[in-house]
Amino acid sequence: MKVVLYGATGMVGQGVLRECLLDEGVEQVLSVGRSTLELAHPKLKELRLADLGDPATYAAHQAELGGFDACFYCLGVTSSGMSEADYTRITYGYTMAAAETLVKLNPAMTFVFVSGAGTNSSEQGRVMWARVKGRAENALQRLPFKAVYAFRPGFIRPLHGITSRTRAYRIFYVLAWPLLPLLACFPALATTTERMGRAMLKAAREGAPKAVLESGDINELGA
Repeated sequence: MKVVLYGATGMVGQGVLRECLLDEGVEQVLSVGRSTLELAHPKLKELRLADLGDPATYAAHQAELGGFDACFYCLGVTSSGMSEADYTRITYGYTMAAAETLVKLNPAMTFVFVSGAGTNSSEQGRVMWARVKGRAENALQRLPFKAVYAFRPGFIRPLHGITSRTRAYRIFYVLAWPLLPLLACFPALATTTERMGRAMLKAAREGAPKAVLESGDINELGA
């Protein structure tokens, strides 16, 4: 299996990348992003794009983006302090620019989108980020991929030395670290970076029981 991975420098993306590189059934991982990974591996290739929302940028790199079986879209930003327009540009605009290119080049691809617990599929709720995530989920479902799955994790526990790029999250994890193992008692509310990666791989290979997966579904699929 060949995988395209977005957001490999983020907390979730780091976990997904780790599981992909460890998986004997994954032949290649193409990391797409704006920054370089500080990692070398025989399976790993990188494609750096200056503008992840520009269709013209993708048009110039079609040769590198064909021949893949799955896309794990882990790219995301916190909505804190952002306007709806700016958050939409990244969360919806970047996602759709990638997906619309990939579906043309890889119609048999499975696309897995990392959303979040509380996402509003009606696109009408009062919470800005939930509306935008819902809009992205809905638009992805309309594209003719082999399958599209939205992962809506609640709390995510980072494992294997993985850390968040967001300073506030790093501080929180340091303070809360002694209590984090207790989250294993609440699989419907929390998951881990390891389970996220394994669940994505299984969804790409075998499918998943539903199009939208909450934390409990992710834990079961990635067990």
